[in-house]
Amino acid sequence: MGVPFESLLPYGIMIGMFAITGAGLAQLRYMQNGGKRGRRGLDQWDRVMMDRDRRLTGFVRGQTDKAVAPPGFELNNPWRLEKRYY
Repeated sequence: MGVPFESLLPYGIMIGMFAITGAGLAQLRYMQNGGKRGRRGLDQWDRVMMDRDRRLTGFVRGQTDKAVAPPGFELNNPWRLEKRYY
């Protein structure tokens, strides 16, 4: 005995919605990275350099070729100092 196709429609709709949501989230992440693919396996150096790029350009994945930093960047230190315990 066969299964009526009406009983499979909800499963098809659910799978379709999962696919649409996954594609939308992938496109959103792609746009947030400035049109570049997401980075994987980041270490501390990569995070520091990405933070520097964000402070220089305003985007995490942005890069600049200017030899001179913008005004105010000389005081923009990425290293956080911890409070001393005495």
